[in-house]
Parts: sequence; C-alpha cells; structure tokens
Amino acid sequence: MEERDFFDEQETFKAAQLFCLHCRQAGEYQIRWLRRTKKKALRGQANEEDRLRFAKARSYMLRRDDLVQCKNPRCRKRFEISGVQSIVFLDAEGP
Repeated sequence: MEERDFFDEQETFKAAQLFCLHCRQAGEYQIRWLRRTKKKALRGQANEEDRLRFAKARSYMLRRDDLVQCKNPRCRKRFEISGVQSIVFLDAEGP
C-alpha cells in the first residue's frame, strides 16, 4: 500500500506574515497547504507491515507554495518563503 492510502487529502490556505527580500516590506500572504488527515481505519488488502505503518502514521500538513509575489505595487517581485516550516504535524485533531 502507498502512503496516500492512509490519509484523506484536502487543500487549505493559511495566512503568514512575510517580508519581501527585495523591497523589505512586510505583508500578510495566503500560503497553500495540503492537509493529510489519517483515516479511521485501513481498507482493502493490508498485510502486517502496512498495519504497523498505519499505526505509526500521524496527520500532517505539507506546504505547497515555495514562492509568493510581493504585494507592493512598485515591487511585485517573487521571493522564497522563509521562516515557515514546510511540514507541520497535527497532534490535535481539529479544523
């Protein structure tokens, strides 16, 4: 079984305060995340190894965006997202 068989996937957006590296202006940007929530139970043909992997699996969010465009009308350059984790584990199951 693949890892995707253990999770339900959903795209979400989260706001983050970022600074443009070119014009040094701060702004709030919407960053796209892929939320993978662990399923309640395994379905289909699963062997013992798959069951062990499923037991250890945790829900997490994976950042989809690496670049954002500056909101300053005079700049409008793209810059890398820094200071925001690329993977976040979700310990508390909630929205």
